[in-house]
Amino acid sequence: MTMTHYMSLLADNQPWNLILFMAIPVIFAETITVTEFILLFTRKLDGPLRAFNKICSILAGLYFTGIFLYLFPTAFVPLTVNGEWHTWVDVVAVGFYLSGVFFLLPLALLELGIIGRKRSGEERLKLHFVLVSGFLVVAHIAMIFGMIDPEIVGGMDSMSNMNH
Repeated sequence: MTMTHYMSLLADNQPWNLILFMAIPVIFAETITVTEFILLFTRKLDGPLRAFNKICSILAGLYFTGIFLYLFPTAFVPLTVNGEWHTWVDVVAVGFYLSGVFFLLPLALLELGIIGRKRSGEERLKLHFVLVSGFLVVAHIAMIFGMIDPEIVGGMDSMSNMNH
């Protein structure tokens, strides 16, 4: 069975790659989501839970930006330049994973006051929720496609030049 590069990354160097590339970002996102729900339902938008949510948001955004800055030039670019993708499934898995930076980096920037300063508190809260939700969606799409055996779609003519 051939694995996607996403799954190969997580399977290599066990358990460290799994922890560094999946567990930490997803645990951050799920923690932010749970605390966000509590903040939204209680409407208590200050205090220790909000501070914890803010710290997690900043750390998640900066951490995942580091992952992106590491993986884009060392994995995505070489796989593309060398035509080493394991079918379109592999491209989707890795692409959606890396696209998480488009949600978590703005989340950190929002919390640091670099973006969204002119928005009301409620507008920032909505944007915050959309950003963390967007990350969870792309992360789950990456996980789903990352678990597919690329060989089951390997015979597709449109991607035959991408087979490994």
